[in-house]
Amino acid sequence: MAGEPPLVRASGLHVHFPMRSQMPFRRSVTEVVRAVDGVDLHVRRGETLGLVGESGCGKSTLGQALVRLIDPSAGTVEFDGVDTATLSASALRSLRRRMAVIFQDPFASLDPRRTVGDTIGEPLAIHGLHRGRRRRRARIGELMEVVGLDPDHRGRYPHEFSGGQRQRVGIARALAGEPEFVVCDEPIASLDVSVQAQVMNLLVRLQRDFGLTYLFVSHDLAAVRQVADRVAVMYLGRIVEIGAAPSVVDDPQHPYTEALVSAVPAPSPRKERARDRIVLGGDIPSPAAPPSGCRFRTRCPKVFDPCPHYDPVLQPVGGDDALGGDDAVGGDTGDADAAQGHQAACHLHGVRG
Repeated sequence: MAGEPPLVRASGLHVHFPMRSQMPFRRSVTEVVRAVDGVDLHVRRGETLGLVGESGCGKSTLGQALVRLIDPSAGTVEFDGVDTATLSASALRSLRRRMAVIFQDPFASLDPRRTVGDTIGEPLAIHGLHRGRRRRRARIGELMEVVGLDPDHRGRYPHEFSGGQRQRVGIARALAGEPEFVVCDEPIASLDVSVQAQVMNLLVRLQRDFGLTYLFVSHDLAAVRQVADRVAVMYLGRIVEIGAAPSVVDDPQHPYTEALVSAVPAPSPRKERARDRIVLGGDIPSPAAPPSGCRFRTRCPKVFDPCPHYDPVLQPVGGDDALGGDDAVGGDTGDADAAQGHQAACHLHGVRG
């Protein structure tokens, strides 16, 4: 898996949303929200890449841009070596069968006027799979069984299911097109804790059985640690740290990641009382007006002189790969997949920007 070219690659990806004046007859653009602002990322075939960060950091926007639910403002997204921006409408439609999304809210993502059988069967009809009423009905039943639902309930409506069951319907719909790449957009965030583990175990089993590739978006670092091979940490539209899941979670190299890790509850009351929690001050800055230099500097407990002046780029960290000192200034881009190891965008490991 490590020696193969990545299934999905984003290079210099930007997703900006213009904000227009609300004055009558003056709908000019007043500012631009930089939801994703220069991301280089790849997802290897068969792996799970966890994407974590606070609400509003651009995680979901990045995931949707990778599957072209949102068109990038700049940069490229390649799927299996093909630049998706160069595809015609018909070619993109064919490509969409190879990718899918599991949404955060299982109720809002399902049409309340359609039975779950019709919802699961819609990708089959769109892509012309399992033609014929009998074959399609059988396939819908198979998909429901795969995700742990009773096929006899295909005629029910979303409101007749629990939250966990509705999410299983969403997973079955995502599997219907037989995809290779699935964006799991906070699939457990709106579920009860008792159901979260069941859904996570289901996703792991499906990946093993069908050879799926996941982008697992979440703000729950503990959950991501359990399912991800690698973890990317996002802050204000940028990747600030990326590496193997044990390396990033157990040995964070960016102050923001350290704060996220410190917020994970300990499993025992004794460890919880002894936990040294890092509390960040203030809120995430506006993505329409990010701070100069390091975007995390306004909340960072380790901020120092270079932070307001230089925009840090991803660089190898840990062991002999980490660079120190203030004499390593240079470069203007960071490539999240330039190396296979642990990388962080922080001036504590050498000023580059």
